Amino acid sequence: MIKRGKPTKNGQVKLTFTIVESPTRGGVSLVGDFNGWDPYAHPMRRRDDGTYQVSLMVPAYQPIRFRYLAEGGVWFDDADADHHDEHGGRINPADVQEAPESPGAARTAVGKPMPIRQTLSAGQPVTASVASS
Repeated sequence: MIKRGKPTKNGQVKLTFTIVESPTRGGVSLVGDFNGWDPYAHPMRRRDDGTYQVSLMVPAYQPIRFRYLAEGGVWFDDADADHHDEHGGRINPADVQEAPESPGAARTAVGKPMPIRQTLSAGQPVTASVASS
């Protein structure tokens, strides 16, 4: 699940990424063009309910590309991304084309398919594109 905040006066948007479960038993990081694809820049915190979550501020009107990287080199995508391709997911932080949700509306990851999982080969750099199967 990806929660978008409202654009701030300085042109930033808070994005909160939440995943229900990891494809591996270890940690998960959010990586993307906003952090130079650095797997150590945005580690996700495991919460008491078993979900993983991380928040970050990004420019409001600049699309970002991202993927999740789990322990053991397992890459996976978020089904809630605006667009998917061979490089992972893409999201527009301030989605001005989307109608605002009603105050009581809630989005849930329940019933959505598991994200695509891929494993890096030994020695393959983190910045490499991994084609979807």
